[in-house]
Amino acid sequence: MQNEELFEEIESSQSVTERYLGLSAGKFLLFFIIVIGFGVYIGVIFYGTNSLEVLMGLQDYETYLQTEVTQLKNENAELQREYFELKEISAK
Repeated sequence: MQNEELFEEIESSQSVTERYLGLSAGKFLLFFIIVIGFGVYIGVIFYGTNSLEVLMGLQDYETYLQTEVTQLKNENAELQREYFELKEISAK
């Protein structure tokens, strides 16, 4: 009977977090704040102004600009060819 009374007394003196999680209320609160803070930090990294979406958008824009540069180089080569042909014709 003494053991049962002792266990009941220990259970009644412990807080809910100590009983179920093995942590005191202060340690549990600190751990909870750290987890929430880390979650907010990760959220800002993925969805903030310096996020993965911005990086992917910039990579798409870089690809677009590279194709535009290639197209303009080809157009420039054609125009230079036409210019030199006209220059040659006018020299004769």
